[in-house]
Amino acid sequence: KFLNEDPRISWVNHPGLETDKYYELARKYMPNGTCGVISFGVPGGRDTVSSLLDHFRMISIATHVADARSCTLYPAGTTHRQLTEEQLEEAGVGIDLVRLSCGIENADDIITDLDQALAAVQ
Repeated sequence: KFLNEDPRISWVNHPGLETDKYYELARKYMPNGTCGVISFGVPGGRDTVSSLLDHFRMISIATHVADARSCTLYPAGTTHRQLTEEQLEEAGVGIDLVRLSCGIENADDIITDLDQALAAVQ
């Protein structure tokens, strides 16, 4: 909800959000809640998104999900960096896409880290 309501974020995908296109399916098939993996868009291009990740203090940069600690990844700058912007769009990996896998830290601590990193790149 923090990311979805933040004007510094252009979009958020998470089936637990009422605004997500998969919300009703998630409620049907995952009545006890969805996962902690969130994707969201940060406007400003590769440099802005890369800088955002550099400003995280608690959230680590990693290529995996489902760790006990919160981690993030910028696919256009790491796993898909060899693709052109057109190829990224065709693959559904926008230049602004950030993936966040929430760990077991306190939600307020994750939000604080997101907020301070976003403030640093504005």
